[in-house]
Amino acid sequence: MTCIVGVAQNGNVWIGGDSAASNGYSSTVRKDVKVFRNGPFIMGFTSSFRMGQLLAHSFRPPTRHADADVYAFMVTDFVDEVRRCLKVGGWAESQNNKESGGTFLVGYEGRLFKIQTDYQVGESLAGHDACGCGENTALGSLFSTVGEKPESRIMTALAAAAEYSTGVRPPFSIESLFGVSN
Repeated sequence: MTCIVGVAQNGNVWIGGDSAASNGYSSTVRKDVKVFRNGPFIMGFTSSFRMGQLLAHSFRPPTRHADADVYAFMVTDFVDEVRRCLKVGGWAESQNNKESGGTFLVGYEGRLFKIQTDYQVGESLAGHDACGCGENTALGSLFSTVGEKPESRIMTALAAAAEYSTGVRPPFSIESLFGVSN
């Protein structure tokens, strides 16, 4: 299920997502969105609506000290609080002494991050990223639309993913975060 697409450009971040919920055999278009704001962050999730609900309504983002490196903050304080939230909310899993959660994109401080199921934090040099079953189609679309407006790139990538993936469906939603000067 899902396609989440993000673009970071000139200190601004946009994240868009679809509305499908599927289990491999059936699909529903849901009213609740997969892309949302939480404090100074925008997020878009795949993996589970429960995980997304926890990130949107239970997660309390930590505050980064002004002198702290953004990437180091994401890898430590941010992920530690995500882990705690998912554990308390009953979503995190533990097998062989390894915790796992889900996959989601995060926009923060003009940058786009991808949090993987093992809680690693990635940041693409391309300035765009995607996750979910439509990820590869969306990434190809994003590659081919470099130079276009971010909202247009995201809508095109989501439309391409919906065309070629059974787990991606409109309507699409986009959130933006503006204001970090580079």
